[in-house]
Amino acid sequence: MSTRRRFRLATIGLGAASAMVLSGCLSGGGSDNNSSGGESKGDGTVTILGAFGGAEKEAFVASLKEFESSSGITIDYTDDQDFATTIKAKVNSGAAPDIGLFPQPGGLLELSDDITPLGDVLDVNAIKSTLIPGFLEATTKGGNIYGAPMRMAVKSLVWYPKDAYDETGLSKEPASIQELQGITDKLKADTKAPWCMGWESDQATGWVGTDWLEEYVLRVNGPDVYDQWVKHEIPFNDPQIVKALDEFGKIAKTNGEVFGGAKGILNTGFADAMNPAFKAKPDCMLMRQGNFATGFFPDQVQADLDGSVGTFVFPPFQGGYTGQPILGGGDLAAAFNGGDSDVKQVMEFLTSDKFGGEWAAAGGWLSPHKTFDASQYADETTRNIATLAADADVFRFDASDLMPKEVGSGTFWTGMVDWVSGESSQKTLDAIEASWPKS
Repeated sequence: MSTRRRFRLATIGLGAASAMVLSGCLSGGGSDNNSSGGESKGDGTVTILGAFGGAEKEAFVASLKEFESSSGITIDYTDDQDFATTIKAKVNSGAAPDIGLFPQPGGLLELSDDITPLGDVLDVNAIKSTLIPGFLEATTKGGNIYGAPMRMAVKSLVWYPKDAYDETGLSKEPASIQELQGITDKLKADTKAPWCMGWESDQATGWVGTDWLEEYVLRVNGPDVYDQWVKHEIPFNDPQIVKALDEFGKIAKTNGEVFGGAKGILNTGFADAMNPAFKAKPDCMLMRQGNFATGFFPDQVQADLDGSVGTFVFPPFQGGYTGQPILGGGDLAAAFNGGDSDVKQVMEFLTSDKFGGEWAAAGGWLSPHKTFDASQYADETTRNIATLAADADVFRFDASDLMPKEVGSGTFWTGMVDWVSGESSQKTLDAIEASWPKS
């Protein structure tokens, strides 16, 4: 499920709280070249619909100003917090914007018949050369690519309170999950619960657990099996997935591993999960969560992010996939009016490594491009996260965002709650498999 929608659901209860390289045979519009198939002259204005509101909207609009000035194109951006519903209604009524910014690839692909293939809008080979591998696969259907990322979220991060963790002398670069387990064993011996974890998110409770399973499927079984699982080419309860969930159980369902145990996991808001780590004597030390977690840290931590927290990448699984995967998400730009010359220019800019400097400086934004100028990020923490993502061997989108909504934002969430409450891995995955839509 997209990070933005999770946050929107979570704030109901929080009050005012705020891949593998794409195969050469895949391309947009049947070609990797920028062939328009008939270009029309623009009228000087390009309309965009997205979900960025508030401070995010301000940062996005600021990132467009220099381009508008140099190109002479006016960009008319409208934000809508119910983007998924609104974009479908506009397309169905013949009032689609020139460009849509999709928080989920599934929603984009649902409207692929109305979207101009990416290869008819921009040079796909050029964007491939700078992107972190794996993004374009998520927007590919029938051999065509329909969207490209303009923002990235990185989930495969382990956070720790810097001073307290430094005092332990433990490694900040575990080479495997097994080595990480050795670190947590030492933390337990020092009477600390290694892991901070919270899944409570009102009606979205359970999504944090789905992210954990996705991390393990990628590491234990590799990206090919992950893709088969997402597409239901193998059943949800395939033995490989059962093994991945059992491995996660060594953390989530083992006494002493998580602060507060299973009851604490379900009763702790995901936004509050790391708060116990910031005590003078931390109750827990490590939290696996995305880069967006910083927005929920205590004010004093946010005021000195580089001095307060550190991160390392959630490591590979020894005996599993040999590379370093990254699980994440992203906002994807897709053109509904791709034959318009102005739309093409805007799409080229939004999906390039030149977009986003002002947003990067404001915080809360990561470029999906390996070649983005990292000096533009507001802090060293964000620069380190960007480097971890750029150095990964494979990037994969959050699986629940790619699955049918009945599963991805339904039985997958509730199933993880049942599992952490005591249900077996096999029974949990059997139930989710039985819920998969038949057609």
